[in-house]
Amino acid sequence: MLQDTSFAIHPGKEKKDGAVVYRDIGNVDSYSTSSDGYLFSCRNGFVHIQFYTDSIVRIIMNPEDKPLLTNSKAVVGQPQDVAIEEVNIEDTLLLRTDKLVLRITKSPFRLTIEDTTGRVIVSEDKHGMAFRENGEVIAFKEMYDHDHFYGFGEKSGHLDKRGEKLEMWNTDVYAPHNPETNALYESIPYFMTLRDGKAHGIFLDNTFKTYFDMQSSEEYYSFSAEGGQLDYYVMAGPHPKTVLEQYTFLTGRMPLPPKWSLGYHQSRYSYETEKEVRELAKTFIEKNIPIDVIHLDIHYMNGYRVFTFDKERFPNPKQLIADLKEMGIRVVPIVDPGVKKDSEYQIYQEGVLEDNFCKYIEGDIYYGDVWPGVSAFPDFTEERVRKWWGDKHAFYTSIGIEGIWNDMNEPAVFNETKTMDLTVMHRNDGNPTTHRELHNVYGLLMGKATYEGMKEQLNGKRPFLLTRAGYAGVQRYGSVWTGDNRSFWEHLQMSLPMVMNLGLSGVPFTGPDVGGFAHDTNAELLTRWTQVGAFTPFFRNHSAIGFRYQEPWQFGEKYETIMKKYIQMRYQWMPQLYSLFYQASKEGLPVMRPLLMEYPEDEKTYNLNDQFMIGDNVIMAPILNPSVTDRVVYLPKGEWIEYTTKESYEGERVHLIHAELEDLPVFVRKGTALMQGEWSFNHDKQTKTLTMKVAPSDLEEKYSFTFYDDDGETFAYEALEFVKMTFDIQSFADKVDIQVVSKEGNYQPAYNEIKVELIGTDRTIFVNGKPSSIIKL
Repeated sequence: MLQDTSFAIHPGKEKKDGAVVYRDIGNVDSYSTSSDGYLFSCRNGFVHIQFYTDSIVRIIMNPEDKPLLTNSKAVVGQPQDVAIEEVNIEDTLLLRTDKLVLRITKSPFRLTIEDTTGRVIVSEDKHGMAFRENGEVIAFKEMYDHDHFYGFGEKSGHLDKRGEKLEMWNTDVYAPHNPETNALYESIPYFMTLRDGKAHGIFLDNTFKTYFDMQSSEEYYSFSAEGGQLDYYVMAGPHPKTVLEQYTFLTGRMPLPPKWSLGYHQSRYSYETEKEVRELAKTFIEKNIPIDVIHLDIHYMNGYRVFTFDKERFPNPKQLIADLKEMGIRVVPIVDPGVKKDSEYQIYQEGVLEDNFCKYIEGDIYYGDVWPGVSAFPDFTEERVRKWWGDKHAFYTSIGIEGIWNDMNEPAVFNETKTMDLTVMHRNDGNPTTHRELHNVYGLLMGKATYEGMKEQLNGKRPFLLTRAGYAGVQRYGSVWTGDNRSFWEHLQMSLPMVMNLGLSGVPFTGPDVGGFAHDTNAELLTRWTQVGAFTPFFRNHSAIGFRYQEPWQFGEKYETIMKKYIQMRYQWMPQLYSLFYQASKEGLPVMRPLLMEYPEDEKTYNLNDQFMIGDNVIMAPILNPSVTDRVVYLPKGEWIEYTTKESYEGERVHLIHAELEDLPVFVRKGTALMQGEWSFNHDKQTKTLTMKVAPSDLEEKYSFTFYDDDGETFAYEALEFVKMTFDIQSFADKVDIQVVSKEGNYQPAYNEIKVELIGTDRTIFVNGKPSSIIKL
């Protein structure tokens, strides 16, 4: 049969010339079962099927040998005991769990996965799994008319990636960032498909350069890798939230971050002296503009040598760190992987003498040019080297630093390829392989080394890590910013779907450089971007050397007043945000969400790029264009109230909303609630007054939510030092009924009660059946 030998794919043209020829996996010759699943011996290779849960299945195709099951850098979830019913009918094998039905056709091997209602999740027909002689492996899946694709990690362009080709190869991209910029700093080879209101996910766990082709055909899509096994997981959903829970069961969930890392960060490439940093901090304090973090870019170092301070520019870093911490400000320094080739430099000496650097197979150290000049690069694929690198962070933690910023960790090198020589051999914990295979996990493993080293050194405090590069699972160690954007309105617009798709890819703690990194920002752009940044999970203003300074006061009092208002708003909303970060740490759900996540049956949300949700009940509709004070807002099902004006709006309708420069339209779904704190001053950001703001509905519907708080700094919450309260809220025509469903934990916050306020109406408030506007802790 044709499928048993080879077949040709003609991307974009129906002619033989230049066609890519693939060899199909072919007919099933035999299969066997074991505790690890089902192994199919096919005419042209092997396929292994392994159930992780009753709703997650792993498929591995290896054309050369029996598939390997234990080589993942991303997957931390373990296979569960799954009851499987096996039905063998002539040319078809059915494998059933409580949630899935796998239909395997044997001549040739073709796979269809359905749920138990008969809903097709993925299917193969004309083409299935295949490979090329050059080592490429590929899977083709049927594409349905109503398929919409999301996720793919850090990608420019719109939310829905149908009609696009996407490449996963961690790349340092200073310019340009635009919709056709394909490979960026993060490679997360995972996507979610939404079809007719139901969702499922696919994760291709392959660290080579990978490709996702949702463009070349309307009949099928494909995902492929330049080498290795075809190793992918299918997650059944069916709700987008369920897909995220399933995916993060596999790749892990973010640790609860220190609360200070959720505040406002100020950065520049670079604040070049201790004096400049002190003046910066003093200005924030004097102006009462909230700030939690000042970042130090590469100029703090001695000749760009990591784990050093320039003694002239920063003569007393320990005192600087201590003085700023007294002001309520942390310092987060940048740490790159490149170690300067300098025989008098201790880090380089240790790296050479202890055999910690990346090498060619012949034994020569690989050197590349980065900021310090000729540099060597630690081999983070080796556990021993990760431990060495992590231990070196005592240089920072011993002087009071609790957060690190990893940059240039794609790894970036100043050459034509922008990275390390692909023939470099990584030791890979006893399984040596090339940089061509492990390039995409270099940043992930550097982050692992950094996070684990700092956690060990901080005596029970939570470390903060910001990383530019990563792979699937990066959320276990760090937050991510979207790299070297520019001060263009188009980049503000593009940042929303980028952050939302990162959230849909299991990475909740993300955000762009507010104001734009390169080019000269302007007052209106910075103001509008700060309004958005106040509600992106990671909130940092960062700008590049040679371009305009963009601290909140740089454009005069008018704009400073507006930006100050929204930075303060960030802290007023901190109880709500922190509860959502807690949910992210437990369930893998993003803080900042596309509307489709909450309204998957509403087609109008499927490619809505200029609005986003915070949690499940708040819609932000920022102004994203210059000189604009009116915009169209789509509100989905329900009743909505604008947070500031208190005007009511019907759902499933489009509304024209007016918003002057000082306005950010915020819509709260009626019948729901928000938890709000207050802003006092930088020295003491602890919430002392907590308010539950309820937007009563005219519909008698119940809303449930969970509020969470702890000390915000330590891991004491692991020993029940937290407060966790679950509420049910029900609106009636004349009253609002609040029930405290449960309360857990031993933590006693600075507040001992929650004050209840209503948004936009007067009704009687009942707490646990009694008239009251106070909830006692």
